[in-house]
Amino acid sequence: MEKIVILTGAGISAESGLGTFRDEGGLWSRHPIEDVATPEGFARDPALVQGFYNARRVQAARAQPNAAHRALARLQRNWPGEVVIVTQNVDSLHEAGGAQGVIHMHGTLAGALCAACGHRWPAPDEMAVGEPCPACTRPTARPDVVWFGEMPYHMDEIYDHLAGASIFAAIGTSGQVYPAAAFVHEAIAAGARTVELNLEPSAGVSSFDETVFGPATQVVPAWVDGLLGQR
Repeated sequence: MEKIVILTGAGISAESGLGTFRDEGGLWSRHPIEDVATPEGFARDPALVQGFYNARRVQAARAQPNAAHRALARLQRNWPGEVVIVTQNVDSLHEAGGAQGVIHMHGTLAGALCAACGHRWPAPDEMAVGEPCPACTRPTARPDVVWFGEMPYHMDEIYDHLAGASIFAAIGTSGQVYPAAAFVHEAIAAGARTVELNLEPSAGVSSFDETVFGPATQVVPAWVDGLLGQR
């Protein structure tokens, strides 16, 4: 059975109202990345960082999955082989759209992490500065998201999936953030057919066998229809 490995980025959630790094006027445009998405930024101004992620958590909780999320869940249900979804997104829209076993390589807004002992627990809607860890009681709670300069989660598992992929698809990702930007090369080494589905060409577009450009809510369902129609 052919195994499909799918990497999704911010572009798949943009039409659900969740902005990307490059959107003008969105949350990300109001703060330099180094202030709100690095361990150093958190150490300098934890109130700014907690407030930023509290706002993102509220925004994500209000968002609804779109046709692209639902199409990938449909592919999981109907494809005769395994369909693995790896996401760079910290929202839960894949799961809300019906997907199973989503690998969140950059963590999730719904989670809290103790910077001292590593304990994880469900994040409150509003996380305060100095929030105590339920396990060690130290006031070191932070969002359970991977910041720049930190190692993404589940990398061994992801590389194992890429090594067994027959088809690799990158959807709504810029191709500029590593290690995810190199996943296409891992898939090529495994002999996979590769496809990029994006609003516009990514930085790594030349590495893909096939490219489809347009809004995710249009191109992803059409791609899924094509795959399922080939069965």
